[in-house]
Parts: sequence; C-alpha cells; structure tokens
Amino acid sequence: MKVRKPIVSGTFYPADKHSCLQQIEGYLAQVPELDTSRPLLAALVPHAGWYYSGATAAWVYRTLQSQPAPDTVILLGAVHRWGVAGATIAAADAWQTPIGLADIDDSLRTELLAAGNGSILIDDAAHAEDHAIEVQLPFVQVSAPAACILPIAVPPDARALQLGRLLGKVVSTSRKNAVVLASSDLTHYGPNYGMAPAGTGQAGLEWAHRNDQQFLERAVAMDAEGVLEAADRTRSACGAGALAAAITYAQQLGARAGQLLYYTTSYEVHPRGQPSDLVGYAAMHYG
Repeated sequence: MKVRKPIVSGTFYPADKHSCLQQIEGYLAQVPELDTSRPLLAALVPHAGWYYSGATAAWVYRTLQSQPAPDTVILLGAVHRWGVAGATIAAADAWQTPIGLADIDDSLRTELLAAGNGSILIDDAAHAEDHAIEVQLPFVQVSAPAACILPIAVPPDARALQLGRLLGKVVSTSRKNAVVLASSDLTHYGPNYGMAPAGTGQAGLEWAHRNDQQFLERAVAMDAEGVLEAADRTRSACGAGALAAAITYAQQLGARAGQLLYYTTSYEVHPRGQPSDLVGYAAMHYG
C-alpha cells in the first residue's frame, strides 16, 4: 500500500491526533448556525497554517457536517511549485494524517483518468511537497469520517475549466455523492511578498481587502474564467485553477449561486503593530 506521509504536521497543524481533534472541534464550535437548505456541491477553503486560517475553513466544514455524508471528497489543490504540467491526481493509495489514513477513491480516479483521455496526469511528485490539500485532510476526517478522498493538483490556467467539466460528468455518471473542495488563499500583500502598491499600515490592509473583493465578486458570480483572469492580473489567489474547476463542476451539477460565508486576513486574525505582510482567507459555498 502506497501512503503519502504528512509534510507539514507539527508546523501548519498539530502532529498528534488529540491536538488535531481538539483544535478542529474548537474551530467548528465557533461557527454560528448556518442555512443548510442548499446542498453543498463545492466550496472554497483556505490552506494556511490552522492558527491563521482554521477558523475560516471551519465555516465550510461545519456546513459539510450538516449535509448527507458524501461518498467522496474531491480536493482540488493550489500548485505552489514549478513543473506541474497539468491537473495531476495523486498516485498513492491513501494519505496519512495524525488522525489516521484517508483512503483514495480508486474507482473514481480510474474513471476520471479514462474520461480525461490523457489530459489528466497521475503523479505523486506534484503533491509531494505541497501543503494545500494536506492541511484540509484532518478537517475532512472529522467532518466526513466515512468519505474517501481524491486529491488533484490544479494549475491556474484554462485547463482547469475542462477538469471541472470532466469531474461533473464522471461524478454524475458514477452516481456518487461527492463534494469538491478548492484549496486557495487570497491576496499575499506586503514587502515580503513583493506586492505593496499602497505601502504598509492601514492603507495596505484596505488595498488588500479591495483586491480580494474584486476576486470574490467573480467567485460569488460563479464566473470561472473571471476567477482565472482576476487572479492572474491582480495576484489575488494562489489556487485560482482549483477554484475555477470547482465552480465549473458545481455549475455542471446545477449550482445556482455562490455564497461568501466568511472573509478575513492573517492580520485581522492576529494583529500585531501596523498591517504589513498579510494574506487573505475566504470560505465559500456553492450549491
């Protein structure tokens, strides 16, 4: 059995099961009562260390808990390294977290690869050093403990739209109850990120808010092409391909609207001095 081992446990999130469960339950308990009348077909979640982004991600995972248990959670990840030539599915049989093993949905993986006719790759190298999907898995294990997973790295280009359409077709044909989660952070603002057009301080924070708002308006409108364009032009997301694919998938399954559940930045989570280097986080629901 080929298992992908965790690479950021102990840094981005706890390395032991008890602490993982304790933190996740704490984040979920902070989420207020949510409208669960619309099914959760797809969502956007952030992927920074839990200290900064866990409370935002919990809005999606609390919604997931309230839905009929999915058979599979399809995790679309941002790509943080060079050399990922296209949408790439993990080859491993399972991914390990401090909570336990998350099994891959091999039948859905096989169907998707066949439907892709060579357009979708299978390679663990695309996932080996990337945290975007890994940080979601303990949340998935708590919110949908019986679900299998399907991790896919998605570069931010137009091929993400094709992936979303293929996912919609394959899931519909398979009759599986699947949820797609797109993992992306938003604007990385500040001198350390090489992006500070408004300088630091309150003006910089407000600029980052506006930059994220332009991106989120497209995301709420389910404008998958606009999400890709905005992220490329304004550097407002690191996982625009993942989100564009998730939006396209949700449209294929009949989603009518996107809903912004929660938005914040790393500075507002942990304000220290004047705003300088910060990252935006959002939770979104498509149903």
